[in-house]
Amino acid sequence: MLEQMEEDRKTGLSIAADASHLCTPDTRFTHLTAVTRSPEWDREEQMFSLLQRETRDSVRPDQSVIILHAKVAQKSYGNEKRFFCPPPCVYLSGHGWKLRQEQLKASGVGEFNCHLIGYMSLDSSTDPQTDSFKLSFEEQTDKRMFACAKTLYISDTDKRKHFRLLLHLHNGRQEIGTFQGRLIKVISKPSQKRQSMKNADLEETQADRSVCDSYLCYGCVVQLVCTDTGVALPPMVIRKVNKQHVCLDVDEPVSQLHKCAFQLKDSNHMYLCLSNDKIIQYQASPCPKEGNKVLLNDGSCWTIIGTEVVEYTFSESLTCHPTIISPVPVINGLELNGGGHVATLELHGENFSPHLKVWFGNMEAETMFRSPRSLLCIVPDVSVLNGEWRWMRSPITVPLSLIRLDGLIFRSSFSFTYTPEHSAPSQPNRTAERAADSDSLIDTIHEEFTRTNFHLFIQS
Repeated sequence: MLEQMEEDRKTGLSIAADASHLCTPDTRFTHLTAVTRSPEWDREEQMFSLLQRETRDSVRPDQSVIILHAKVAQKSYGNEKRFFCPPPCVYLSGHGWKLRQEQLKASGVGEFNCHLIGYMSLDSSTDPQTDSFKLSFEEQTDKRMFACAKTLYISDTDKRKHFRLLLHLHNGRQEIGTFQGRLIKVISKPSQKRQSMKNADLEETQADRSVCDSYLCYGCVVQLVCTDTGVALPPMVIRKVNKQHVCLDVDEPVSQLHKCAFQLKDSNHMYLCLSNDKIIQYQASPCPKEGNKVLLNDGSCWTIIGTEVVEYTFSESLTCHPTIISPVPVINGLELNGGGHVATLELHGENFSPHLKVWFGNMEAETMFRSPRSLLCIVPDVSVLNGEWRWMRSPITVPLSLIRLDGLIFRSSFSFTYTPEHSAPSQPNRTAERAADSDSLIDTIHEEFTRTNFHLFIQS
């Protein structure tokens, strides 16, 4: 019984103690498998079938967890603590967070158990509340909740080359879930070697290509743009910094964790500077001994580093009460098999379970659990989504989601596109040619489905 309760906690479901009807992670399913159903499962399925009557694309109070962190981290040695730079950040967005809090208050659990608490730790931590950084969430002007872990570090006693950050969220003593970041590479210190074109880490994005064609190099003209608002700073020239001296004659590729500076283009040594949390222009002074260098202050020296962003979006709008979100299933890729009127779609990812079903827009797909990293589903006929499909000539794109048997909805960044095939009129002398091209058509389908949006070809 205790083992079953622990399993329920891991899956986030509250189910009957007799779990003999559930599939184990080693079970392999096909669409021909006969499954013995228990009354408990039938009741879950009856509740779950009600979801088909809902409009899947209607407005729902989603909840999103966004984790941002660096791709690399410097190891700390001895008593030193090299805090992760930039510090890992967390954003919580969506009206669902407020609704969850109101629902808890209405249930009478007390003010403490309604308060949102977060901890961030390394995935090697044994006790998240003692070996981690406690997050203090603050509401931003855009209504998102924000927090950052300023004092996290990895010591030299940890011999791993890669690790992950874990975010633990609670409402008081009630667990919400655990959300993990992407793999972070551990380094001892930044390389001081001159970077070549072959091993440069950072590719050019928005830069003047007069100096180099493939990589961002010192001396290039760049523009810093906010990805959220689109606000852009004026064009600037990126310069290499060595001990607070700007090296004006360096044109080697830019490398991660190296110091750099941003000189406003066509200015007389005016540099981008951070002063008291505000962006200003700083007038650099010429170096008296070396004419190819200028002197900077600390606020004008910047560090470029690659970052990772991972986002989890879910909705508790169809659940009876706030529940444990984790483990959060993550879709990493899709693979189509077949085509036309009969096709299956395999989902590759993490944290899959027998409690999940795949949904195409507002249509549930027959789903088979294969392993914690694989789900197989039958692609619903497009006529179920749109009865006028046979007379349409435009594609239909629907989002792919995973819905747990207790009604918890997990959004994904993947979509599925049904595309009509515009075939030429039938001709007798082309019958044999179509038969010969059948294998070529299947190959084309597989190529189409390697992209983010997957297309299902059917005869119109």
